[in-house]
Amino acid sequence: MFLAELLDRTGLDVLDHLDRQVTVPVIDGLQAQGDLIVLPLGLLGSVPWRGGWWELPAEGRELVRGEAGNNPHTLVADRGTCRIGWLPDPERLAIAAFENTAPAWLIHPEHGATGIAPGAWFVRRQREMGAGFRKPVLVAD
Repeated sequence: MFLAELLDRTGLDVLDHLDRQVTVPVIDGLQAQGDLIVLPLGLLGSVPWRGGWWELPAEGRELVRGEAGNNPHTLVADRGTCRIGWLPDPERLAIAAFENTAPAWLIHPEHGATGIAPGAWFVRRQREMGAGFRKPVLVAD
């Protein structure tokens, strides 16, 4: 799928410098988009769920927003092909888990889009050490 087609289907947009005629790759494995990483859910082993699974809404779901509400990472998929759940995480790095039966798409204004192959996945944010404070800082675009 071309980026332009994905943007038309979702109503989302990316910055003007990105080529809308590029084919969005669908990756079956670890991937990162900015400060988020998508990992196979099986890496967690046993998962203590918080609640259950919900169908991903047609408009998708913002997983993370940057400072001042800018640059959201939005997960989208065709209706009925993706369900999402929330993971408890004492480190506060886990954002969401999802299962998809067709490609799901992670869209970001600065990074464009990446496709996530069918499977079971979880999304985490990056953790960095604070400048001079030796205190973990959660990072998102």
